[in-house]
Amino acid sequence: MGRKRLDKALPLIIILPLILATAGCGSTPPPQPSGKPVAGTEGVFKLGILGPFSGPSASTGDEFRGAATMAFEAVNWQIGEYEIEPVWIDSQSDPDAAVEAYEQAIVEDGIQAAILNWHSSVAVACMDVAAEYEIPHIFPYGATEAVNEQFHADPDHYGYWMNKGWPVSAKLTKAYVQAVEDAIAQGLWTPDEKTLAICAENTHWGRGFGAAIKGELEAEGWTTVAEEYCRLDEADFYPTLNRLKAQDVALVATTHTAMPAIAAFINQADEIGLESLIIADGLGWGGEWYEMTGPSSNYIIDQIPSWATDEGQAFAEAFEEQWGVAPSPSAAGLAYDGTNMFIQVAQHALEEHGELTSDTVYSWAKENLQTGAWSYTDGIVMDEYKYTPETLPDPVVGKGYYMFPVRQYFDGEGEIIYPPEWAEQELQPKP
Repeated sequence: MGRKRLDKALPLIIILPLILATAGCGSTPPPQPSGKPVAGTEGVFKLGILGPFSGPSASTGDEFRGAATMAFEAVNWQIGEYEIEPVWIDSQSDPDAAVEAYEQAIVEDGIQAAILNWHSSVAVACMDVAAEYEIPHIFPYGATEAVNEQFHADPDHYGYWMNKGWPVSAKLTKAYVQAVEDAIAQGLWTPDEKTLAICAENTHWGRGFGAAIKGELEAEGWTTVAEEYCRLDEADFYPTLNRLKAQDVALVATTHTAMPAIAAFINQADEIGLESLIIADGLGWGGEWYEMTGPSSNYIIDQIPSWATDEGQAFAEAFEEQWGVAPSPSAAGLAYDGTNMFIQVAQHALEEHGELTSDTVYSWAKENLQTGAWSYTDGIVMDEYKYTPETLPDPVVGKGYYMFPVRQYFDGEGEIIYPPEWAEQELQPKP
């Protein structure tokens, strides 16, 4: 494995003997600092699990922790003769904090691979660290196009950010656009004017979503009359929402990765009587979304998978029983699938190479996962997670692969309105 920061350790190596020479007989010397990763203990494989375990998206981090724990408990935290030792890496929903924690997990804790991640901005920052230390990272979320651009700029270097758990926004927002256009064509919704407002978090994710859906809707004749981006922890949307109400905007598209923010947006929109049809991408990402919004979420449109299989429903029930909170398919569900994907990748790497290391995980995943020769088909959210050289680092998107149906919420339930072959009801405009 290449480790490129050994030069940082040299001053410490020189100083350390002086420290030890001055220590009294029988005293315990201080622990030796190191600028290189800690050597792995024989029979132990250290795995970094990256998530927002504190900060504005801590509830998502809780779902990550619960899902990953359940996946590893099912194999007794064991892959072959190797004990899996988790290292929980707290991104705090902040790229700088995430980089510091990620590098510490490598250099001080000695992780040999990593899984998961929530925020796009964190992904952009941390993929540099994974590449520098050659740490294979399996199934990180972080949908932004910036990750794809960085990946393709130097696939050999950035290929350690191996396969995203969420494709770029443009591959999913098309479903929103088609759902809205179909409803207009069928006479289900007749807006006076096709006016659009974008209101999203000021992050790679928020701006990527805004750019994607704005471009696709404008191509269908919509006019963007407002485009605003806010802090990740924004709580006061009244000024923005009152402006949109005064403009009588027909359609509002918003997304926030922090549950308190998106819940506040929905509640305040209802409170002031905003009549716009609202696309709130990610409202259902947290299992507690309805507890936070109640009937204010009625008529909201979202794109969320579901517990469509017996296995998924059993997981959701077990998760709630073990952790005391209802899980979201997008957070806990995908995290569970991503963790189990890693387990299978590691099992294959061990079988083929006879040992479980950073190198063997990376080599097997590069030769099989990234080429499409192998795909993960035992998931509880998607039928098949498949990656090909043409889609990397994104998964294949489409029916039978990675796909979210468009739903409209009523009394805490999301009814599918698109695609037509899955539809449970038609789109209903706000009365």
